[in-house]
Amino acid sequence: MTIEILLLAGSVALGIVHIVIVSHLQSSQRGYRWTASSREQSVAPLVGIAGRAERALRNYLETFPFFAAAILVVTVTDTHSWLTVWGAHFYFWGRIVYAIVYLADLPLARSLVWNIPTIGILMNLAGLFLK
Repeated sequence: MTIEILLLAGSVALGIVHIVIVSHLQSSQRGYRWTASSREQSVAPLVGIAGRAERALRNYLETFPFFAAAILVVTVTDTHSWLTVWGAHFYFWGRIVYAIVYLADLPLARSLVWNIPTIGILMNLAGLFLK
C-alpha cells in the first residue's frame, strides 16, 4: 500500500470524525429531540463553534472528492513520486490544521491554511505529468 493510499484512508477517517463532531455539536445546540426528528422544520443556522464546525465540514466535503480522485489516478497510473507523496501529506495534515484554525475562529489564518491542502491536490495532479 502506498503512502498516498494510506493518507487517502486517513482522510476518509478524518471526514467521519468531522461528521461525528458536527453531529454532537448540532445536538448540543438544537437538542437531541431535534437530532432524532425527521428534521423537516426550518431551524436557525448553527452559531459559534457548532456553526464553524459545520462550515469546516462543508468545506472538507467540497475538497475531498478532488483529493480522492487525484490519489486514485496517481495509483492507477502508477505515477508515484516525491510530489505525490508530499501532496498527499499536504492535503491530510493541512485539512487537520484547517479544521483546528477554523474552530479556533482565526479567519485570516484559516484563509491562509486553506491553501495548504489545495496545493496538495495540485501537487498530485502535477505529479501525473512531471514524472
